[in-house]
Amino acid sequence: MIVSTESHDRSAPKPSRLRIGRRYRANRLDGRYDTIVIGSGIGGLTTAALLSAAGKKVLVLEQHYTAGGFTHAYDRNGYEWDVGVHYIGDVGEHPTMTRQLFDFLSAGTLQWAPMDDTYDRICLGDEQFDLRAGRQAFVDELVRSFPDERGVIEQYLERVDAVGRAMPLITLEKLLPSWCTRFTRLWKKLRWPAYLNKTTYEVLRELTDNEKLIAVLTGQWGDNGMTPKTGSFIIHALIAKHYLYGGYYPVGGASKIAETIIPQIQSSGGEVFTYAEVETILLDGNRARGVRMADGTEIEAPLVVSGAGVFNTFEKLLPQSASEYAGYFRDLDTVNPSMAHVCLYIGLQRTAEELGLPKTNYWLYPSADYESDTRRFLEDRDSQIPLVYISFPSAKDPSFTRRYPGRATIEIVAPGKYEWFAQWHEQPWGKRGEDYDALKQQFSERLLEHLYKHFPQLRGQIDYCELSTPLSTDYFCRYSRGEIYGLDHDPNRFTQTWLRPKTRIGGLYLTGQDIMSCGVAGAMFAGVATAQSILGWRRGLPLLRRIFRAKSNRENELNKVCI
Repeated sequence: MIVSTESHDRSAPKPSRLRIGRRYRANRLDGRYDTIVIGSGIGGLTTAALLSAAGKKVLVLEQHYTAGGFTHAYDRNGYEWDVGVHYIGDVGEHPTMTRQLFDFLSAGTLQWAPMDDTYDRICLGDEQFDLRAGRQAFVDELVRSFPDERGVIEQYLERVDAVGRAMPLITLEKLLPSWCTRFTRLWKKLRWPAYLNKTTYEVLRELTDNEKLIAVLTGQWGDNGMTPKTGSFIIHALIAKHYLYGGYYPVGGASKIAETIIPQIQSSGGEVFTYAEVETILLDGNRARGVRMADGTEIEAPLVVSGAGVFNTFEKLLPQSASEYAGYFRDLDTVNPSMAHVCLYIGLQRTAEELGLPKTNYWLYPSADYESDTRRFLEDRDSQIPLVYISFPSAKDPSFTRRYPGRATIEIVAPGKYEWFAQWHEQPWGKRGEDYDALKQQFSERLLEHLYKHFPQLRGQIDYCELSTPLSTDYFCRYSRGEIYGLDHDPNRFTQTWLRPKTRIGGLYLTGQDIMSCGVAGAMFAGVATAQSILGWRRGLPLLRRIFRAKSNRENELNKVCI
């Protein structure tokens, strides 16, 4: 959940001073590069860092003023907010693959702070339900509210585990030649449980008719942007499993992710440039040969990796004739952009401790009927907001008070249709007019009332706030419909075999959340898959063994996963 913003001040907001990466200038290019990566999101940075570790000279080109994609942070008026890294799972002390990969990418310099044992609090009307860290604690806490449902909750977790066991094949399928698809499909048909890629609601309804329990178990649906009756159980299970042992936050803020990865890219002669807008991917016949920048500079490389998303890649960066010839215009008709959102960024002139802010995320719903509530809101923006997510980054980061003494921050996220704001699309950022500001003010006031309901001590304490809209997502991250999770994660999306690192155009690869799944970890492991696809098994496997070397039996897990 995402993006830099626009303030409610009549004057234009001041740009953030928080900048990661080196500003692009054509005269700063340093000779020939082995690979060009478009976009510095976590997928692009991971691909670049792993190729650099294999001795490749990699150039990363980011159109934004700072590197990191949805992992970047920004500051304004003496406050700092993350735009997408509200929490990360699987990075505790136990040697998960996610933690091992982060340690490798950052050379061990990226540190993590645990959230409260209750990492997510699901609020259905006036009722509250806690998701607690640790498998047994998770079950026991839910059984307190649903004493007759222990067996159902255990069965649910078994199905979540089944998705985890399926992921190696899902990943391997993206690395094998396309002709292998017929065999992997047969394997899945014979060996996978029938429920695996149904909707989340369908899977849980097979276990229980307790609608309130289903709502609590699916209360994190905002993490992928699809309600339980529309989203695939695969993405739901990946998210639930990811956070099962708790949530964590990067010490020093979200910008530390890119800041700690970039030195590994530079160590092999590569660089990460910001303000570096790619105009088009250059082709020699049906093979990529580099990129042309917005300033007209052409940069050549035998390999180009796009982390800009499949719609941007095949509709904007590639010549239309090439996308049509390769069949990608037809493929794009099989997927849809994900949800858009609004986000209220809040600053307070007291510390999180003084204000009583928790390290727990709050998910606020008017009722357990997510589908009807969401449908009504998308049809009428004045109806009740169906999902309000509240995060407290300054409480989660133990370094925040040292960096911003006497201050605290809050973020509130809710769905928001692009169409509600589309009429101001052509207006410049920060100067979209009084009507636009008035609409944002209405949303801001509504979101604040949700905050005050649960934290009444904050009324009158807010020093500064500003609201981002889908236009902000488009302006800063170039997702033209304001989508925050790339593609919709419905069951159909997970049957699309063309969503793989290697494209049908020679020398052109994809990375990021469209290739694997949304979220920081999903996009990061897409970066692993892309690097593996480029390096091949002979050069790629030794690198993967370095990354995931066993602290216990991790080597055996690596051999099973192949990535």
